[in-house]
Amino acid sequence: MLDNKIPQGPLAEKWSQHKFNLKLVNPANKRKYDIIVVGTGLAGASAAASFGELGYNVKAFCYQDSARRAHSIAAQGGINAAKNYKNDGDSIFRLFYDTIKGGDYRSREANVYRLAEVSNAIIDQCVAQGVPFAREYGGLLDNRSFGGAQVSRTFYAKGQTGQQLLLGAYSALSRQVKTGKVKLYTRNEMLDLVLVDGKARGIITRNLVTGAIERHSAHSVVLATGGYGNVFFLSTNAMGCNGTAAWRAYKKGAQFGNPCFTQIHPTCIPVHGTQQSKLTLMSESLRNDGRVWVPKTVEMAQKLQKGEIKPTEIAEEDRDYYLERIYPSFGNLVPRDVASRNAKNMCDAGKGVNETGLAVFLDFKTAIERDGEDVIRAKYGNLFQMYEKITDDNPYKTPMMIYPAIHYTMGGLWVDYNLMTTIPGLYAIGECNFSDHGGNRLGASALMQGLADGYFVIPYTIGDYLAQTPYDKVPTSHPAFEEAEKEVRDRINILLTSKGEKTPDEFHKELGLIMWEYCGMARNEEGLKKAKGMIQKLRKEYWAGVKLIGINEEMNLTLEKALRIADFLELGELMVDDALTRTESCGGHFREESQTPEGEALRKDDEFAFVSCWEYQGDDQPAKLNKEELVFENVKLTQRSYK
Repeated sequence: MLDNKIPQGPLAEKWSQHKFNLKLVNPANKRKYDIIVVGTGLAGASAAASFGELGYNVKAFCYQDSARRAHSIAAQGGINAAKNYKNDGDSIFRLFYDTIKGGDYRSREANVYRLAEVSNAIIDQCVAQGVPFAREYGGLLDNRSFGGAQVSRTFYAKGQTGQQLLLGAYSALSRQVKTGKVKLYTRNEMLDLVLVDGKARGIITRNLVTGAIERHSAHSVVLATGGYGNVFFLSTNAMGCNGTAAWRAYKKGAQFGNPCFTQIHPTCIPVHGTQQSKLTLMSESLRNDGRVWVPKTVEMAQKLQKGEIKPTEIAEEDRDYYLERIYPSFGNLVPRDVASRNAKNMCDAGKGVNETGLAVFLDFKTAIERDGEDVIRAKYGNLFQMYEKITDDNPYKTPMMIYPAIHYTMGGLWVDYNLMTTIPGLYAIGECNFSDHGGNRLGASALMQGLADGYFVIPYTIGDYLAQTPYDKVPTSHPAFEEAEKEVRDRINILLTSKGEKTPDEFHKELGLIMWEYCGMARNEEGLKKAKGMIQKLRKEYWAGVKLIGINEEMNLTLEKALRIADFLELGELMVDDALTRTESCGGHFREESQTPEGEALRKDDEFAFVSCWEYQGDDQPAKLNKEELVFENVKLTQRSYK
């Protein structure tokens, strides 16, 4: 049985009452406990800093050479909070409701309300750290709007919000490193989880510089390792982002929640070649002033594709601002899944605007005419500059070209209300868990969840577990560490002794194409079954014939990739299994067999109002599907509409 530990009582009082009921560790005893934090992005850095401030002994791990290089730095547009500074009707309940609705009613009410409730404290915390949020003329913090909401609740620092927030968390982390409460292990990657008496008590890591396999013991382990979007190869994630830590935990008994729920971001620079290694995101904030359109006719689109005409030569009456036409209430600010699906529909209809036919326009002509180029430059200047450097097009003069791309994963390790997985002592925070976004994440909510979990949730809930845990430390000579290290070394040796001809990247590209084609924006039963067989075949080929160079006892980027891709090949199959099981359309998960007459996602609440929780049963054995039923007491389940 899955016990989500959601407290009783009114929604608005659950978290406050729960905090009071949690067991506490007194300050003198906190120094007797060790906590491992894997990952130093917004969730990991804020959690590690908070643990250190409380007095725990913390070991923090990241595979980058600095915590400042975490992928949180790439977030652009903003962070949500229900401050209602614009006096436009926002509130904690409205933020809660928009997030539940935006996730297509597939997330827990209690978790989402808590997220909305602590959102305001996040802003206060970050301002105190010196995060340079944008401000209005009078000095008050400014807000802008994001998709899926009709109020302005997004705080931002130009187009660098993730970077500035990470610098704030990094500063807090660095302070604890200086005091000695946090020991930071850079260029170290977690390769396995160690269980002692069924509880998480340590990890096995590989030093990415020397190749040394190392053991680390603690009383509790917190995973803050982000999402697994790179299973698709091309995504907006940094190339090093991977799912290994979460997948290793899954294979040790942590259940995986909603693995097929991935987010497609609508405003990405289109794919431009077969040798591309990643995709570049353009902030959703651009949809505040940019208008999305395609030509009204296929004939005109074909002329654009052939380069016979320029977009600026197309008259207003020949442009289809399709989001404004289909969704008049929200227009260009519909949620990401809706915007992405409609862009695909337009391109499938032959109205794509670049040479591949897989792009639509994001045009700032109207905004520049209305507000002036200086105003637009002040809002989005660094984003426009980035776009021009990549595409060699000036977006002040020519419309941007965008197309949907894999961005965020709503699925992740299943956690209860305390953010603990099904393994006692193992926690998952931020994008690493499944908990807050359901079938689709609203823009500017990722930064909110990462910092909420790290600063304001896990510091309370981990104490409840540690208060019931003996002070005794498990030595790294324990047989459980011996066994886990042997598994890691065996896996490495198999890869290094393989005599194949194909590189890890070649296998990764093949997997990515399968996932994007059959388990991407649109899915159907026939395609998913085909994908499952293709992935199984590819995985056999991988272990029989991947080509590696070098040895373990050195910096070996090929080995790093090979280990991560081995896990992606297994995770990809679980994602397909999950997508096959869920025969409804919901959020970013669009089953072609389940849609309204207008082509919108059609949920089946009587069958699928649950979290899919997958339990590992052994290699080459089907995973077991468990279900956490979702109960909605404060929102009414309705067919989502943004019209």
